[in-house]
Amino acid sequence: MEFDCQQFRQELQKRKEFVDGCLEQYLSDRDAFPPVIHQAMHYAVFNGGKRLRPILVFEGASLAGGDRSSVVPAACALEMIHSYSLVHDDLPAMDDDDFRRGKPTCHRVYGEANAILTGDALLTRAFAMLAQNRQIPGVDPLRVLRVIEEVSQAAGSRGMVGGQVLDLESEGKILDEPGLETIHRLKTGELFKAALRAGALLAGMDEAKLNCLDSYARGFGLAFQITDDILDVKGDEALIGKPVGSDEKNNKITYPRLYGLEGAWVLARENVEACLNSLQGFGESADFLRRLALFLLERDS
Repeated sequence: MEFDCQQFRQELQKRKEFVDGCLEQYLSDRDAFPPVIHQAMHYAVFNGGKRLRPILVFEGASLAGGDRSSVVPAACALEMIHSYSLVHDDLPAMDDDDFRRGKPTCHRVYGEANAILTGDALLTRAFAMLAQNRQIPGVDPLRVLRVIEEVSQAAGSRGMVGGQVLDLESEGKILDEPGLETIHRLKTGELFKAALRAGALLAGMDEAKLNCLDSYARGFGLAFQITDDILDVKGDEALIGKPVGSDEKNNKITYPRLYGLEGAWVLARENVEACLNSLQGFGESADFLRRLALFLLERDS
């Protein structure tokens, strides 16, 4: 399919702005009591993120024939979970990063203790948001319960948290491809999958099509991580918002270290191709997801 990267960037920006408006609506007011935690929550969420996870929630609903207004609480919840994970990842006990997307990290602004509590607050708020989706007319409460279960698994010890544990344990060690893939499937891919499935489930998608979305999310998550690793080697610091080489500083095994830059690019393209193949049964309705996968090969941040 034809792919106009600049045009797609504009489309992503429009969707990001819609998500930002939803988050402003559903986050507690910055001046709510006690103010420091609510200000820190806003700081953590409104830090220039791409909003890919809520965008995937909306797209999953659209593919199932639903309206994005019916999944707004779930979309906001997925972004809050992602934002909390970044706050905790940046802490000195983990990645020890001072900047994210060109801004001081949450613990540099609000202190380590408040950063930990900010992550805790965003995570708990996220599950309140998921539960609120039962109030949307036409949404089956049993499907809301299923989404809560799937998101909790994706974000917990068998998903994102487990992947982060494995990532920390792998520093300074030799990993093979299956080991590295497991880390990133859990740390990154499971939440992408949960986001796409959440929107689709809430809008009533059947199991066969959900399985196709699982395949897409698997390839998308790996391609995203591979290109992220590549950007850490050769990206523009002004665009990615943090110093390049942080993975090497933390002695992490990455796809470029395992395969070299060219080998990593080949693997990224293979996973994007897998994304495209997984969507054959959807027709033109999945063109946005196709372009999103192709965009990973063009991303610069």
